[in-house]
Amino acid sequence: MGWINNLFGKKKKPVADEHKSDSQEPDNIKAVVVSDLGNIRTNNEDMGLFFKIADENTLREKGYMLIVADGMGGHNAGEVASRMATDIICREYFNQNNSSVEKNLEKALILANKTIFEKASSQTAFQGMGTTCTVLVVIDQHVYYAHAGDSRAYMQKGNSIMQITEDHTYVQQLVNSGDITAAEAAVHPKRNILTNAMGTKPEMRIDTGKCKYSFENNDKLLLCSDGLYDYLNDEELNKILIENSLKNAASAMVAEAKVRGGHDNITVVLAERKNSTEETELKSTRDVELPKMTRDAELPTEF
Repeated sequence: MGWINNLFGKKKKPVADEHKSDSQEPDNIKAVVVSDLGNIRTNNEDMGLFFKIADENTLREKGYMLIVADGMGGHNAGEVASRMATDIICREYFNQNNSSVEKNLEKALILANKTIFEKASSQTAFQGMGTTCTVLVVIDQHVYYAHAGDSRAYMQKGNSIMQITEDHTYVQQLVNSGDITAAEAAVHPKRNILTNAMGTKPEMRIDTGKCKYSFENNDKLLLCSDGLYDYLNDEELNKILIENSLKNAASAMVAEAKVRGGHDNITVVLAERKNSTEETELKSTRDVELPKMTRDAELPTEF
């Protein structure tokens, strides 16, 4: 099966069609974003996005960004929290001019947490809202991460898949302390209890770092909300990535999660590195505030 492990110490957007680009991108990254209501929910509180700076010099310096945020809160508050997180993080990160990538990501997540918490504290309609947030930045063959909550990031190489992030959950604490195994955690009745999330308190835990494995040709990155991995284990995710194109893999993952229950929103962000002779498939649907940026997935209505 290959090796499957954690790399580090440890939680209605339409399908984004892929469009061919006439120009070669610096790293030739193609990406797909799929987000689905699932079978039970009546609104989608997830956000799954791929960010690409339009300026090639900035792109080479700052890289590509992938984000999954899984909102929580009554009414539409979860949608507000996840949307705020992605908007603030992309703007703050790409406007940073100093420090390391990890430090810039940390600053961006800190600001997002503070802003969401203040909104939740000051407006009754948004009380109790929050969101998970998992971010990857790809610069050349380097992958950097920032993470809070229980959405996940993986890297797939060859026949193997590795989880980059660690869940901030009650059951993960039990795994870390040796009280239960990882297999037991996957089916534990309290596996969805978060111990950390964005916007729920003035300060939060933020995991940041650099993946020790290079992101090389034909490697894939996967970000997802718990609505996916609650139904598909690492081996199954790996098999789907091996056997399908990027676009088909994303659709197959979501479809299978719905067949198995689909009790939550399901979001998948996939990216793949291709060599310079292959086509890059990206969709640009919106310009964002300076610096100019485009997004891979269409955005929900303004909150």
